[in-house]
Amino acid sequence: MIVLAIDLGGTKTALARVSREGEATTHHVVPAARSLEASLDPIVDAAADVEAVGIVVPGIYDVASGLAWCPNLWGDAHVPLRDALAARLRVPVAIDADRTGYVLGEAWLGAARGARDAVFVALGTGIGVGILSDGRVIRGARGIAGAAGWFALDPRWREEWAQTGCWEALAAGPGVARHAGTADAHEAVERARAGDAAARAAIDRAAAYSAMGIANLVSVLDPEVVVLGGGFAEGAGDLLLEPLRREVPRWAQPISARRCRIELSELGGRAGLLGAARLALDLLVE
Repeated sequence: MIVLAIDLGGTKTALARVSREGEATTHHVVPAARSLEASLDPIVDAAADVEAVGIVVPGIYDVASGLAWCPNLWGDAHVPLRDALAARLRVPVAIDADRTGYVLGEAWLGAARGARDAVFVALGTGIGVGILSDGRVIRGARGIAGAAGWFALDPRWREEWAQTGCWEALAAGPGVARHAGTADAHEAVERARAGDAAARAAIDRAAAYSAMGIANLVSVLDPEVVVLGGGFAEGAGDLLLEPLRREVPRWAQPISARRCRIELSELGGRAGLLGAARLALDLLVE
């Protein structure tokens, strides 16, 4: 049983043929296209001789309507992704948001392996959350569940939060870089590891706010495990993980906090791709 897994990113598209055991027989990356039809071309080309296709997208996907909102790819329009794929493919297709892919991938083969209640927190350029509750993905009424970057963590309103959300503005990569006075979060992490006090303070500040955000998720969702991923989290590693493990229990419901593990992603950039494969495989066993 072979499926085609697609991770549509803002800058590149990753494609892999994946077995039911999670082994990728082929894997390649192409630059992201800026029109819907051009984005579908490599998918159609790679879909020969597979039994199903799974796709995760960098934005909002409404399962009911089949519409995707991915401004980093196709502008501000809600595009008919499901119908466009159905017109060009002759196999079943499953589509979801990338944050759903992340949590499914980690629950299948990563740091949340086997968990039925898990949360994936993507800390990168933005902040998004994938939620698995009692083995089911939580999507919300319009596919927007998991937009945790809008968590209100500071009552002093700033206009920038209307565009990014409070948690995201304070603790995602761009906010860390701004506070550290660096070009990006990667540089902030490098400087912090080299002993730069301002860079370390910026990361500690992001960790403090993220501890509050993750504690809120733990209190509301009572997960077995919270997995940290995304470019900033993966680069910072223990600079984030250690303060989060220390501070989340201060803010979260105590029983939930004691029983919840906080782990770094084991799959890294493969989480979304393997989550897409899991979506496709699940189509074949329903």
